[in-house]
Amino acid sequence: MTKKIRTAIIGCGKVSQWHISALQQSDNAECVAIYSRNLDKAKEYGEQYGLLPFDNISRMIRDAGIQSVVVCTPHPYHKDAVVEAALAGAHCMVEKPLASSLQDCDIMIDVCRKAGVKLGMISQRRFLQPVQRVKKAIEDGKIGNPVLGTVNVLGWRDKAYYDSDPWRGKWDTEGGGVMVNQASHQLDILLWLMGDVEEVYGVWRNFNHPYVEIEDTALAIVKFKNSGLGNIIVSNSMKPGIYGKIQVHGSNAASVGVQVDGGSMPLPGKQAAPYIPVNDLWTVPGEEHLLDGWIKEDEELYNKLSMVVYPMQLQHEDFCDAILNDREPAVDGEAGRKTVELFTAVYRSTRDNAVIKFPLQAENGNDYDGRKS
Repeated sequence: MTKKIRTAIIGCGKVSQWHISALQQSDNAECVAIYSRNLDKAKEYGEQYGLLPFDNISRMIRDAGIQSVVVCTPHPYHKDAVVEAALAGAHCMVEKPLASSLQDCDIMIDVCRKAGVKLGMISQRRFLQPVQRVKKAIEDGKIGNPVLGTVNVLGWRDKAYYDSDPWRGKWDTEGGGVMVNQASHQLDILLWLMGDVEEVYGVWRNFNHPYVEIEDTALAIVKFKNSGLGNIIVSNSMKPGIYGKIQVHGSNAASVGVQVDGGSMPLPGKQAAPYIPVNDLWTVPGEEHLLDGWIKEDEELYNKLSMVVYPMQLQHEDFCDAILNDREPAVDGEAGRKTVELFTAVYRSTRDNAVIKFPLQAENGNDYDGRKS
């Protein structure tokens, strides 16, 4: 019988519902407790999902025998939850992005390392079958060296979305806009496929969401350390939402790609995911004909299993296996920091109207690491 890691949820936001479902279906995890600053809210979730409610993280870890936590608080509050949980002896899986600032990332990584616990970031789209095919094609050398990577996220968020939680749309409580919240999945995948960054020139704007402080659109040109180039276009300004794509082109002129999102982006707890991911580009010599079969295969899989919950389940199982076998999880704290480093570079580049060289260190001061307040 597979040993199961006793896991707790920190935060009662909408995304926590997906994580509870994913953990309850995982082979090596059991979700047993939930924390909220508001004990009544924790009790409400506890009754709904059969979890022990707490309003103190350290006490929850001690009294419920928690080995691992999933942090689902708003992004700027990830650090405090991770620090308390790690010091209490729990491994920490954190909703994307790892944090909203490099300073918080560095504190989280350091505390978890010293406490001897694992730190991971949720990036469940890495576990989608079409994304896995792209990664394997690159690893197998089917496109030569990856020389051009592109991210295009053309989505939409309306006022009702930003009004759905009081922390949305503000620098202090959301940490940023489309780069931080919606497109961090695709940015993580781009870095996973293309490798480390050498420099970035970027710019952000707010085009049609005057009721929020944060950016709804951002562009960037990326130079990678492998001499490859990248182009990033991400936006929440295209009604009703068009698509989210990552494509990689190789030195042998072959290309591979995946459309991970289509139509309006799902809001946790409010609507089902409207789109099944597919490989939308595949020109590997001799494999062009495989696309139709893969699309049918993926439709069958994700019509049978939740496209949202199932990849989360796979990532939670990977994290629990990393705990059980004392290895690094597939998406660790350092990988999470790289995504934060990338969007921080775009903020700094806009502020300074300059190319930003990597690696980036956390800035001190009141400018919120490149963002405008």
